[in-house]
Amino acid sequence: MKLSEILKGINVKNNYDDCEISNVTQDSRTVAQGCLFVCIKGNTFDGHTAARDAIQKGAAAVLVEKDIGVKNQIITDDTRAVYSAVCANFFNNPADKLKLVGITGTNGKTTTTFLIKQILECAGKKTGLIGTVQNMVGSEVYPAKFTTPDPYELQKLFSLMVKAGCEYCVMEVSSQALAQGRVNGLTFDVAAFSNLTQDHLDYHKTFENYFEAKRILFKNCKKAVTNADDPHGLKIVSNLPCSVVTYAVNTNDADFVAKNVKFKATGVEYDLVCDYIGRVHCPIPGRFSVYNSLCAAAVAVTLGIDFGTVLDAVSKSSGVKGRIEVVPTPGTDYTVIIDYAHSPDGLENIITSLREIAKGRVVTVFGCGGDRDKTKRPKMGKIAAELSDFCVVTSDNPRSENPTAIINDILAGMKGVSTPYVVVENRKEAIRWAMEHARKDDIILLAGKGHETYQILPTGTIHFDEREAVAEILQDLNKNKE
Repeated sequence: MKLSEILKGINVKNNYDDCEISNVTQDSRTVAQGCLFVCIKGNTFDGHTAARDAIQKGAAAVLVEKDIGVKNQIITDDTRAVYSAVCANFFNNPADKLKLVGITGTNGKTTTTFLIKQILECAGKKTGLIGTVQNMVGSEVYPAKFTTPDPYELQKLFSLMVKAGCEYCVMEVSSQALAQGRVNGLTFDVAAFSNLTQDHLDYHKTFENYFEAKRILFKNCKKAVTNADDPHGLKIVSNLPCSVVTYAVNTNDADFVAKNVKFKATGVEYDLVCDYIGRVHCPIPGRFSVYNSLCAAAVAVTLGIDFGTVLDAVSKSSGVKGRIEVVPTPGTDYTVIIDYAHSPDGLENIITSLREIAKGRVVTVFGCGGDRDKTKRPKMGKIAAELSDFCVVTSDNPRSENPTAIINDILAGMKGVSTPYVVVENRKEAIRWAMEHARKDDIILLAGKGHETYQILPTGTIHFDEREAVAEILQDLNKNKE
């Protein structure tokens, strides 16, 4: 593609030589012959320092924010801000051919996007999905590295969806992605808000910054669907030009309301009251499943999907890997559940939901991530101790931090709470301890890892899948019985 076509709509401050471009990248490690290298200044690395090297490696041009004295440089005001448009132009703006649905919030994004995809497919609409667990083009699955990919990968996925005949793309939109401009230039047909509680303050620094990052999504949508029960639900869409649709459980003053809610071990049921009335049967247990399915239903109806199809699709939903996922433990009289809860609110939601269906104890195995917001740790410790019957405190992804130091931060929040606990730093051994000491009808909650199949330790990343760990431990325990 011609360089001039890739720069269409970009404010360029200098003359440049038009040429053929083979690819676009912001990663100096992937520079190849004939590519356009976009120099972006990050927190730890400034791409401008690699511009000369990129030209020597064969880059046909570099996009920069200042004159750095290399041949065929293109100067613009903010390379990060325009990178999304550059990538969109390179892939011939595929998002223009899709109806985009974006979901943001602290918790519930993944399950809600899967539910919306399932509803749309039940209505005969071929749909792509972008999110934390995986990316999908129709039924084809692609691995996900980030909740919301960088602009190049994002536009590439859009392109694949268009080629595959997708009509819709449903995607999780993270606060970091919004703050970094990864979705700049996109217009969402519907954007939805789930909830907002403390998370990612290691990146955003303040809760207000976190909120404002989320709000960017609603500045770029045609219609907004928002949680009227959340204290930030109406604030996040205030004074914006998009039309607003609300959903709620605790108030009747919303466009979509869940009434007569019943919680069961097999899922949740409620009357969905909007312009229509119907009984929802969602086979995913937990109070937050009411909100997730209610949000998904509100989005689908707002998109014009038949109400009956929405009810039918929700009743057939299969859940999401790592979200209230029941792990097979044949021959035992207890239940093991994996959930991605890794924030104070997420942990509170899952434990509270399990308490509503538990016949025995709720035993929570959890830790906190390293190199992330440290203020969450004592809060999560306090929540786990107050809501669980027993806690096993362990490692999550300690990353570069000392696992013992992270655990001590967690334990600080458990002081003064009488709930018994043990500390087992090795996560697999912590799971083993919980299973070895399980009682009849216990629910063992493995919180924090969810869909992840790895653990990031100070010594590096190792393969670690909690499903495999449970199966191996169960095999060992059965052998010991023989």
